[in-house]
Amino acid sequence: MRVIIVGCGRVGARVAAELDQRGEHVTVIDINPRAFNRLPQSFGGETVRGNGTDEDVMRTAGAEQADLLMTLTEGDNRNALAAQVGKHTFGIPRVIAKVNDPLRGEAYRALGLETICRTIILGDALVTAAIDGAEATNGFVEPPTAEPIRGAPAPGTLADEEAKAALESGDGEAAADATIVQPGDGREGGF
Repeated sequence: MRVIIVGCGRVGARVAAELDQRGEHVTVIDINPRAFNRLPQSFGGETVRGNGTDEDVMRTAGAEQADLLMTLTEGDNRNALAAQVGKHTFGIPRVIAKVNDPLRGEAYRALGLETICRTIILGDALVTAAIDGAEATNGFVEPPTAEPIRGAPAPGTLADEEAKAALESGDGEAAADATIVQPGDGREGGF
């Protein structure tokens, strides 16, 4: 499959690297040549410096032979314009445009474009995580890999100073009786 990706930001670079690793023929377009530094050294595809909304740039990237175009820049308008150039000028069979605004997504689909809206994806994942837990989001919300550190803050840290200040400013009688116990205080080997 011949794939053109417009935008080599974090998303574009990740998708390009993954598709390249799977053996697809990938060409990435970006205005900023430094953006291509996000691609892994093992990337075997092609890079084209230019604006993905420009027909000549798209032609240079091989739009006439492309099977799939993904427009993954940060701008909804740029993505829509590049997607329309690919779909309607070059007849690319599948075109996926990244959008942030769900209302724009509806309009773009009416133009024959597939869309992915991170606002909807994030919102749905967060609601699922809130109701059913991170594990229910199929990896979109990742559970923690460790438990938070419990106990008194380490001596000399900002948290230690804040705890002492809170104790001193609180109820005089309770503050006088309170002490901060550090692991190892008073016993060999800690608690």
